[in-house]
Amino acid sequence: MAQRVYLDWNATAPLRPQAEQALRDALALAGNPSSVHAEGRAARHAIERAREEVAALVAARPADVIFTSGGTEANMLALTPAIETSTEKRPRGKLLMSAIEHSSVRAGGRFSRDAIADIAVNADGRVNLAALADAISKAPRPLVSIMLANNETGVVQPVSEAAAIAHAGGGLLHVDAVQAAGRIACDIGALGADLLSISAHKIGAPKGVGALIRGREDIHFPDPLMRGGGQERGSRAGTENVAGIAAFGAAVAAVRRQRAEEAAHMLALRNMLEEGLRAISPQIVIFGAAAERLPNTTLFALEGMKAETAVIAFDLEGVAVSSGAACSSGKVQPSHVLAAMGVSPPLLRGAVRVSLGWTTTEADIARVLGAWRKVSGALSKGSKERPGMAA
Repeated sequence: MAQRVYLDWNATAPLRPQAEQALRDALALAGNPSSVHAEGRAARHAIERAREEVAALVAARPADVIFTSGGTEANMLALTPAIETSTEKRPRGKLLMSAIEHSSVRAGGRFSRDAIADIAVNADGRVNLAALADAISKAPRPLVSIMLANNETGVVQPVSEAAAIAHAGGGLLHVDAVQAAGRIACDIGALGADLLSISAHKIGAPKGVGALIRGREDIHFPDPLMRGGGQERGSRAGTENVAGIAAFGAAVAAVRRQRAEEAAHMLALRNMLEEGLRAISPQIVIFGAAAERLPNTTLFALEGMKAETAVIAFDLEGVAVSSGAACSSGKVQPSHVLAAMGVSPPLLRGAVRVSLGWTTTEADIARVLGAWRKVSGALSKGSKERPGMAA
C-alpha cells in the first residue's frame, strides 16, 4: 500500500524533530516553574528560554509574550472591551473585524454581539481599507481585529495599512497571525500590531500551546480569562505547560533558521500544484490567486463539485486535504470566507484546500494531481449521468 500524503498543514503541522526532543527533555523536569528551589528554577528556565525564542520570531520583547493554551485562547484574551493602556482606561465600545476572520475571532471574545461589526473584503479576499476607515469614523476608539493571512485562501492582509487607520482613529489593532507565523515575515512593530496571536501546532510544536504577544508594553488586561496564582505576569493564571512551551520554543528556533528556505520550497511546489490543476481542469477556480498569499496554500473549486465528496475521494486515494470550511464536528459547511468574497454558491460549496509543509515533496504533488485526475473525472462523469445531482 502506498504511503499516505498529508497536505492539511493549515489544520495542523506534524511535530518537528527539535520540538519532539525538547518535549521529551522537558517532561523529565520535576519542578513547578513557580517554585524557588533548583527543580523549579530548571522548569522556569525552560519557559523563559522559549519565551525569548517566541519573542524573537515576531521581533518583540520577551516580557510581552503571554503563553496560552493555543491560538483560540490568545484571541479570546485579546478581544475584551476592558483592554487598557497607560493613557486609556475607558472600555472600548466596538469590536471591528474583517468578514473573513477565524471563528475564534468571529465569536467576539468578551464583546457583546451588538458591539461587533464586520469589515468587508474585496473579491480577492483582502480587507477593504476604505470600509475600515468609514467604520472607525462612526465608532472611534475601537478594537480592530484583522488576521495576517487567511487560513482558507492564504491571502495576506494589508495589516500595516489597517494599523495606521486604526491608530489614527484612536483604536488598537489585534492581529491573528496563527497561519502566517513561521511562513512569512511577522515583525510585530513593522505590522503596527498592538496585540498578535500565534499557535504552536501550526509550526511543528505540540497542540495545546499558543501565545498572545503585546506590541507595546503598556497594554494591560484587568480582566484576564484565567484568574488564580498570577502566572504570566498576571495575564494568565495557572501552572504553565512546561513541556509544551519548551517544545514551542524549539520549533520556533527551527523556524527562525529555516523559514526562508522552507517558504521557497513550498512556493515552488504550490506553483507546480496549481499549474497541474489548471492543466487537468482548465475551468478550475483558485481563490485569491491574484493576491499575495502564503507560499503553502491553495484553495480551489470546480463548478458542480461538492467539497465533502471531493475530500472523501482524495482520502480514498491516500491524500489528506480539507474543505476550506470544515467545522469542529468534521461536517462541511459553506465557507463564510468565500461568501464574504462574493463567490457564487455553486463554487462556494465545493472549495477544497491543499496546504503544504516543509516535508512536502514533488512526488507528493504528483500524487495529488494523479488523485485529482481521478476525482475530477469521476465528478464529471457523475454530473453527466445525473444532471444537477453533483451540485
